[in-house]
Amino acid sequence: MPNRKIVLTGGGTAGHVMPNLALIPGLKKEGFDIAYIYARNGMEKEIVEASGLRSYGISAGKLRRYFSIENLKDPFKIMKGYFEARKILKEEKPDLVFSKGGFVTVPVVYAARSLKIPVVLHESDYTPGLANKLSIPNANKICVSFEAAMQHLPKEKTVLTGSPVREEIFSGNKERAKDFTGLKAEKPVLLVTGGSQGALDVNRAVDAAIDELLAEFEIIHLRGAGKLNPELDGREGYVQYEFISKELPDLFALSDLVLSRAGANTIFEFLALNLPSLLVPLPLEASRGDQILNAEYFREKGFAMVLPQNEITKERLVSDIKKLHENAAEMKKTMKNSVMSDGTKAVLEVIMGEIK
Repeated sequence: MPNRKIVLTGGGTAGHVMPNLALIPGLKKEGFDIAYIYARNGMEKEIVEASGLRSYGISAGKLRRYFSIENLKDPFKIMKGYFEARKILKEEKPDLVFSKGGFVTVPVVYAARSLKIPVVLHESDYTPGLANKLSIPNANKICVSFEAAMQHLPKEKTVLTGSPVREEIFSGNKERAKDFTGLKAEKPVLLVTGGSQGALDVNRAVDAAIDELLAEFEIIHLRGAGKLNPELDGREGYVQYEFISKELPDLFALSDLVLSRAGANTIFEFLALNLPSLLVPLPLEASRGDQILNAEYFREKGFAMVLPQNEITKERLVSDIKKLHENAAEMKKTMKNSVMSDGTKAVLEVIMGEIK
């Protein structure tokens, strides 16, 4: 069937964009023409435009869970986004809309439903995010990464698929990473990442323990936009970046361990790469608790260790990272033998099933 067309949408964090991009090679193999709708002022704009897809920016609200004067403006932004999305979809005439979550997706999903365009959602976490909760009534199918998520969703349209994983993360090269970072990798390499937004508390903890950590490890630190620490420039065995995109597969290939937040898409990539991780989930006061559930699930499966943010001390951080390194071989074996790895194929099958 030639001339199939799909519109992807998702944004707010890289975790709502990268799984969409992971589907692109498979969609192209099936003959799809692909377009993307993102938030005009969202962080995903640069990532989506760099992908080379035909893309459109729309107005989007934030859907905050806390009081803010901006909440008064958001309904108007969402309504504007709805009419913008509807106009785009009427012009594109896609066979299906695939929504990965994030506040930009709500007006797109509602617009698609008003035009009788099938919608497939993907929920990465244990419990649905607010944007997906609002979109669920308008979805034909809902893909989930965790089996436990199914209890919160309509059974008749929920499918356990796992999380889509980008093909390119498997193409990393250690030598390229050494050239890029200047690291020698004579010690185990620790990759520190707080996700696309960075993680200030994780950054501070690493900075406080930098001497002890560098005695045992070489460190690649992805700190987030505007969060670089100039005092650490030039430290032997340490490199820092705000955000890495193209070179990330190479950095994964060079890394032996990861210290990270516990966003679902991120930790499923660690699983696919058999990378042992120490997870510091966002605490309840800063989130809806999804990362805590994600991290605990991975700990129970033997894929990761967990360090709650309120328990971080310099001594505990160093001790846990050393313990992670000691247990790395066993963790790698557990991850390698797991059936939970790449949900890309399963999600593509759901999309094809809805179109047929």
